[in-house]
Amino acid sequence: MPDLLAVGSADLGSTLLEFGLLVLGLGILARIAGAFGFSAVPLFLLAGLLFGEDGPVPIVNDEEFVGVVAELGAIMLLLMLGLEYSARDLVFTVRKQWLGGLVDVILNSLPGVALGLLLGWPPVAVVALGGITYISSSGIVAQVVRDLKWRRNPETSRVVGILVVEDIVMAPYLPVLTALATGAGVLGGLISVSVALGVVGLVILVALRRGESEQSLLDPKHPLSLLLSVFGAAVAIAGFASLTGFSSAVAAFLVGLLLTGEVANVARATLAPLRDLFAAAFFVFFGFITPIEQIPGVFWLALLLTAVSVATKYATAAVITRDLGVYPGSTRRAGALLAARGEFNVVVAGIAATSVVAPPQLSALAATFVLLTAIVGPVLARFSPHPTRRIVPRASVP
Repeated sequence: MPDLLAVGSADLGSTLLEFGLLVLGLGILARIAGAFGFSAVPLFLLAGLLFGEDGPVPIVNDEEFVGVVAELGAIMLLLMLGLEYSARDLVFTVRKQWLGGLVDVILNSLPGVALGLLLGWPPVAVVALGGITYISSSGIVAQVVRDLKWRRNPETSRVVGILVVEDIVMAPYLPVLTALATGAGVLGGLISVSVALGVVGLVILVALRRGESEQSLLDPKHPLSLLLSVFGAAVAIAGFASLTGFSSAVAAFLVGLLLTGEVANVARATLAPLRDLFAAAFFVFFGFITPIEQIPGVFWLALLLTAVSVATKYATAAVITRDLGVYPGSTRRAGALLAARGEFNVVVAGIAATSVVAPPQLSALAATFVLLTAIVGPVLARFSPHPTRRIVPRASVP
């Protein structure tokens, strides 16, 4: 029997060694982050900045291999996002949270758009920067809620509703950004968003009309088969979407959205480790392609953008918790949860970075901004008031 590993053994061995050391290092960083109750995303970004080919401690030279794994990470993030919700969940959330979601879009995309315009950046960078300051990190929110045991807090459900609306907004936003990044222009962006909205609407309609029992090809009693089938379908459809000019991220999201009930629950459980592995590689790869020499020049801009963007998230929190007066500190807790940016902000910056007209400072600014907010958000949550209910005395009866 031929030794498959003997083929190109030198190059393959070097790649395996580099990737193994990288994953081992990421495991140590994740353990450190968990010990202090923080998200590992900032540490992964730092690892990419430090250990890439152009970093001060270069230990990874085969960035092409890591790039392929990172692309799978972006697909997995969007697939798992789709698995979190059913079509009914999305429709119900939009109806209930439309006002808070609208305020969230306006308030939190404005700082990025305004800064991009003030810097004189091209449209792709302006649109990307608006998305980077807009969407909160659902991964960091989930971790903070688990760490602080806030799951049953009344404001937590409001925050989750806003996160769902943000995820819905990403569906048409990503094709527009992709069109701009590839040079398709505004007209191409409008066509892409029209196609995206049409496809998303069709998928939601099909999911609403189709019963969960119709998922007969996917048996939750066979988790290995389910894992391979869902993962393979998501990657294949994302690849096909990319070849046809459609957003691969949106395609992966739609695959997840079509799965509901026990199938979705088992798929989430079996795919979670793959998501964590590939997503970690994605964050590291973003650090690889970030021009580290640009960070000192954008640090003060990132710091200013962080201060403004945290304030706008607190303003959003004030809107969605305006009727929770009997729960002191609910606005501060909701604002702290929404303040952190993470995985999808890096996805947005990564798409924009592929454009030949995107300024090199964009990646550095996005990475620094994500680092700062991913640290500030959990810290603010730690120092937020403990959830208690105010005792309102009954009116005395004459």
